[in-house]
Amino acid sequence: MKPVMLRRVEGLRLSEVRAAVRHALTEDIGRGDVTSLAVVPAGARAVAVLRAREPLVVAGLVFAETAFRLRSGAVQVQRLARDGQRVAAGAVLLRVRGPARAILSAERVALNFVQRLSGIATLTAQFVAATRGTRARILDTRKTTPGWRGFEKYAVRCGGGQNHRRGLFDMVLIKDNHLAMLRGARPNPIAVAVRAARRRFPNLRVEVEADTLAQVRQGVEAGADVILLDNMTVRQLREAVRLVAGRAQTEASGGVTLRNVGAIARTGVDFISVGALTHSARAVDVGLDFEP
Repeated sequence: MKPVMLRRVEGLRLSEVRAAVRHALTEDIGRGDVTSLAVVPAGARAVAVLRAREPLVVAGLVFAETAFRLRSGAVQVQRLARDGQRVAAGAVLLRVRGPARAILSAERVALNFVQRLSGIATLTAQFVAATRGTRARILDTRKTTPGWRGFEKYAVRCGGGQNHRRGLFDMVLIKDNHLAMLRGARPNPIAVAVRAARRRFPNLRVEVEADTLAQVRQGVEAGADVILLDNMTVRQLREAVRLVAGRAQTEASGGVTLRNVGAIARTGVDFISVGALTHSARAVDVGLDFEP
């Protein structure tokens, strides 16, 4: 396989990657990798490969490469896959050459990043595949590992999903707890909330959570850009899409699994948000094998 040499990573700040990897190495190595210092000769050199041990969608190779390079400037890394690529079990993702102690001390940190992020990309790709042939697009949520949000949302994109809002600052999302603070407002809490959001942040998209079809009507009448259809049945989702009739975009959320996401997508919603992409994705099996 021809090496894939990537000089930049779309959607990731390399300074943030380096900072995260440096922190992880410090956490793992502490005062020193005592096993490698005791057992491995100082001048020993080695060649190792990062290998997929199951079918997966790749994400996070830059983290692994950074881990090895931060341990030693003498380490050479050759990429043999790319983020977003679907690979079979046994595929080699990276080849690493250099001081054996440096490779061994970076091994676990490199694997942790790639296993976690590739797990998210792989699960996302499964949800995307389950909705193929519909208009629905798979979105992530803010249910991310603290400090890893940008990395995990990047992995979602590697799997073919799309990012919802990055945080509380880039989109107005009026949820049930916000509406509870406006209980009794006239003509209704949704109308008041949307009007206030438009006035304060006129350049931001406004989304409103609706638990009932009555709230769907109120959200559309208030001029929301997106109606979040929360924990609705397939029948309710279909009726909500009919009520909205293209006057706003629709997003299904709550209780979405690989078993039901296809049926949800076929109701005609524009988006399906899936918290499980980031809060429940398992780490895929990737290992580091030394070559003779």
